[in-house]
Amino acid sequence: MSEPTRPRRRGRLARSAAAFAALVGLASYVAFHQVTGSTGTPRCSVGTGDNRYEFTPEQASNAAMISAVGTTRGLPERAVTIALATALQESALRNIEHGDRDSLGLFQQRPSMGWGTPAQIMDPVYASGKFYDGLEKVPGYSRLPLTVAAQKVQKSGFPQAYAKHEPDATLLSAALTGRSPAALSCTASDAEGRPGDPEKVRAELVRAFGEKAAPTAVTGGPSAGRSAAEPPVLVVPVRSAAGSRDASADARRGWELAQWAVARAETLRITEVAYGDRVWRAGEARGGWSKVAGASESVETLGAPASGAGSVRMRLAR
Repeated sequence: MSEPTRPRRRGRLARSAAAFAALVGLASYVAFHQVTGSTGTPRCSVGTGDNRYEFTPEQASNAAMISAVGTTRGLPERAVTIALATALQESALRNIEHGDRDSLGLFQQRPSMGWGTPAQIMDPVYASGKFYDGLEKVPGYSRLPLTVAAQKVQKSGFPQAYAKHEPDATLLSAALTGRSPAALSCTASDAEGRPGDPEKVRAELVRAFGEKAAPTAVTGGPSAGRSAAEPPVLVVPVRSAAGSRDASADARRGWELAQWAVARAETLRITEVAYGDRVWRAGEARGGWSKVAGASESVETLGAPASGAGSVRMRLAR
C-alpha cells in the first residue's frame, strides 16, 4: 500500500518546492526594487492616510489639463473641483472613445446634443472648456452643492453619483491649482529611449496656461547646440494669472505649474521638476518632492542658469 502513495508525496513536495521558490523570487524582486529605488508601474497620489487618492499617470495628465483650463479662465478652485468630480464620475478621468449612445471623452459629451464634433470632444482642452462654459452659466454655482452644480451642466440620469467623488476631486484641485504645495506625488518611468520634446512641452504649456507660461530659456539638448547626451531643461517663468505682484499668488502659480509638470511627466517625458527649494525626480520609489538647501541649488541641480525663485525648471528625458 505504500508504493502508490510515493508519487503523490513526491508531487506534493515538488509543488511545495516550486511555491517556495516563487515566494523567494518575489521577495528578492521586492527587495531589489526597494534598494535600487525602482518603482515598477508608475502611479500618482494626493493626500495622506485615509484621506488619500491614488490614480494613474493617464488620469493625472487629464486632471491637470482640466484644472489648467479652469484656472486660465480665471475660475475659482471650486469650479475646478466640480469639473474634476464630474470627470471622475463620467469617465474615471480617462479620455474614452465610447459611452452611452454617442457620449465621448472625459465628460461623456454627446455630439448629437451640440457639444461639438467627436474630434473636438476627444480633445481634453476643448472638452474642459465646454464644461466650464456650461458651469459659468449656472447662477451661484460655487455656492451650490456639487451634485446640483454638476447636474445643471451634465443633465445626467444619476445626478447623486457625483457626490462620492467630491473628496478626491477636492484633493486634486487643491494640488493642481497650487493651493497645496508639493501635494502631488508621482512615480514615472525614467527609462532611456524615448526623449522629451522641448517644443511639445512648450506648446502644451502655452495651450494650457497661455503665452505667459512660455519657457524663457531652454538649455541642453541638440537644439541648443549642446551634446545630444545633455538633456534639455526648460525654464518657465512664474507669473500669477492676475499679473499682480502678490508673492502668495505667484507662489501658488509656481506650484500650479510645477505640479502640472509632474502630473504630465509620463506623457511629456519630464524627468525632473524643480521649484523653490523642492525637486521632484521621475523613477524615485516614493515619487514625492525632495527638499534641497535653497532655490539656487535646485536650479543648479537641473543644470539651468539661476533665475531666482520666480521660475519652474523642467528637465526632459534625453
